[in-house]
Amino acid sequence: MTVHIGARAGDIAETVLLPGDPYRARWAAETFLENPRLVNEVRGMLGYTGTWRGKPVTIHGSGMGMPSISIYANELIRDFGAQTLIRIGSAGALQPHLKVRDLVLAQATTTLGSPSRSIFRELSFAPVADFGLLAAAHGAAVAKGITTHVGGVYSSDTFYDERQDLSDQLQRHGTLAIEMEAAELYTLAARYGRRALAVLTISDHILTGEALPADQRERSFGDMVEIALTAAFA
Repeated sequence: MTVHIGARAGDIAETVLLPGDPYRARWAAETFLENPRLVNEVRGMLGYTGTWRGKPVTIHGSGMGMPSISIYANELIRDFGAQTLIRIGSAGALQPHLKVRDLVLAQATTTLGSPSRSIFRELSFAPVADFGLLAAAHGAAVAKGITTHVGGVYSSDTFYDERQDLSDQLQRHGTLAIEMEAAELYTLAARYGRRALAVLTISDHILTGEALPADQRERSFGDMVEIALTAAFA
């Protein structure tokens, strides 16, 4: 048990999926896991552990933004022994060839700042995904017939961003999409020697203004859960 996770020893699996929304964590656990049980509800951040094809899995909410996912990832790794952490969430497209509903696998991340930024001082650390997870997720997505892109994403802690000049430069340099958590997750995985990946669905397009309707977001979220689980145990 930690300050933010009320689970007991043995309640958290070595494989953890991290949706931002705690209610999506509940939905995913009830939909995809066998015998899911609630292992955390501190501050309303829900976490469930069950099995998928006989393998233990925890699905735990991470909240919005890097400060929030930093709290949960740190405690899951340090106090509960999580080995594989996969973010499953949404992102906004920055490139014209990406479409709403497409999948993005974040190979590398860029950020202006994260909770880990201060420890590097002048160094610009480049957080990257675990290649084994990345390759397995790509194979699983292609097998499902989902249009999938692999490349860099931008992790922002500002949802209502007014830096058009920054978006322009990110687009110019080939950044695929904007999201809010992957850079810190990848940095913590590197620090502790764990595996991490962000599997993202394009829910909004920054250039066109198109957005995925609410009912279709849930269906796309289901695809991400299946891909993440397949990759974790490939």
